[in-house]
Formats: sequence, C-alpha cells, structure tokens
Amino acid sequence: MRASSPTRSSRSASDVDEFTAWVRKHPSALSKFEEIAAKSRGKKIVMFMDYDGTLSPIVADPDTAYMSDAMRAAVREVAKTFPTAIVSGRCRDKVRNFVGLSDLYYAGSHGMDIKGPSSNPESALCQPASEFLPMIDEVYKTLVEKTKSTPGAKVENNKFCLSVHFRCVDEKRWNALGEQVKAVIKEYPKLKLTQGRKVLEIRPSIKWDKGKALEFLLESLGFANCGDVLPVYIGDDRTDEDAFKVLRKRGQGLGILVSKCPKDTNASYSLQDPTEVMEFLLRLVEWKRKSSSSSLMIRPRV
Repeated sequence: MRASSPTRSSRSASDVDEFTAWVRKHPSALSKFEEIAAKSRGKKIVMFMDYDGTLSPIVADPDTAYMSDAMRAAVREVAKTFPTAIVSGRCRDKVRNFVGLSDLYYAGSHGMDIKGPSSNPESALCQPASEFLPMIDEVYKTLVEKTKSTPGAKVENNKFCLSVHFRCVDEKRWNALGEQVKAVIKEYPKLKLTQGRKVLEIRPSIKWDKGKALEFLLESLGFANCGDVLPVYIGDDRTDEDAFKVLRKRGQGLGILVSKCPKDTNASYSLQDPTEVMEFLLRLVEWKRKSSSSSLMIRPRV
C-alpha cells in the first residue's frame, strides 16, 4: 500500500534529477502549449477531466474536496467552448454537486454511471453495472462495520463502486486495514480491489473503466470515427491511465497527467497541480477564441 501512496518528504538531489528526466519525457502542457495548439488546429477538441487532484486539491476529508470559485469559472468557460465531461471515481451526483455546473457530461463511479447535460433530455445515459447495486450496498455496510476499529478510515459509497480512504490512518495500520478489506472482498468474486492515492477501490469485475467511458462519450457525441476530433484527458490517478491508454491506442488525442512526482504513465504531457490545470484550461479557451476570430476575419467574401 505504501508504494502506491507515498508519504510526503523533501526531495533529495537524486529525486530532483529523476523528476527532471521524467519531465523531459512528459513535458509540461504549459511550457509546450504552442505545440499542443498546433496539434489542435483544425480539430474539434473534446475535454475530459478527473475531479479529485485535478480540479480540486487532494484533502484529508473527501467530503470537503471543494473546487475553488476560480476553477469553477474556468471549467464553465471550457464547457462553453468545447464538449466537456467530468470523469470521476466519485458518485455521479456527488461530483456534480461539487462542480455545480449543468452543461457538462458527468461520468461517476469510474465511468459506470454516465449522464449528459441536464438541459438535454435526450443526452446519453449509461449504467453498465446496474445489476451490482445490491451487492455494492451489502459490501458497503460490511466494510463500514469492519473498519470501525481503524481510526481515520472512511468508507465512501460511490453508487457503483466503493472507496476505502486511508489518508487519515496511521501508516503503521495501513497493511492491517488492507488485509481487512481484502478479507471482505474475498467473499465477493464478482468484485475487484484496486488501489489509488491513499484509497482502496472496490469495483464490479466488468470490462468497464474510464477508458471505456471516454469511448462511450465520444460515440454519444458523434465523434467515434472522426479523424478531426482531438480528445484531451486530464487526470492524476491510476484509474485515469485507462483513458490515457485509449488515447495512445487511438493515436488520437492528448493525455495530461497531474503529478508533482515521477510516475509510470501513458500520458504525453504533465501538469503539477490544480492551479496549473486551471491555467492550462484558461489558455486553451483563450487560444480557441482567438483562432476562431482569426478564421472569421480571413474568410473570403461570397
């Protein structure tokens, strides 16, 4: 568990060298913005973003992971400019309440609960794991009871998946908590256990993830087989790698990992934190509006 959830410490000289080498391979989306703009020229950009650690900071209590008003304003401008989706491990309703914007697509439970803008009654709805709801509720109640003995542990019901947060648990108790969760999940072979940043994730064992959600949304938007579409996916966690892999496999789109430390990733670019994410989003909107104005100005008269 510790390997996937490193504790914060000061960087040594070797750590700095490793990060510098990693950034050469996954350069900043801000420093390489002109390169990204060139790749985007003449393309229909579709935006996909994770929530925690991408649009909001990672906090001790997941119920208080609020995004700033400035970030909300930035996301609102992005949604006015491009088709936009939030793809999160959170319950769809919860992440929608955090974001507070209606003209977006929301994919909760790692993409297992998708709904389009509320202004569009015909918008896509996808819930491939509906049959697992009773099982998820049962496991949730069991885990809440079992983890009561571990101070700081928090079990979150994300409707089609569960999260066991251990950010506030004493590091000496991480392994014991992990074994406790494994013992419960062992009784449910149709569920699988994965790990993110100081969180254990319990999900149905179906072939569906954030990458599948990205593909579903592109198809719903009519972009499945379009050569002139450019999906841009920004995320910070292991579960976002499924979406980065899809973009690499398509040979079409840009993956941007949000991280302050080197990680194995299929993303092409990087940003360090939500503040840089917001700066990138605003620059992208500004670039799109300027390029659209320029194309209108040079359009020949008929």
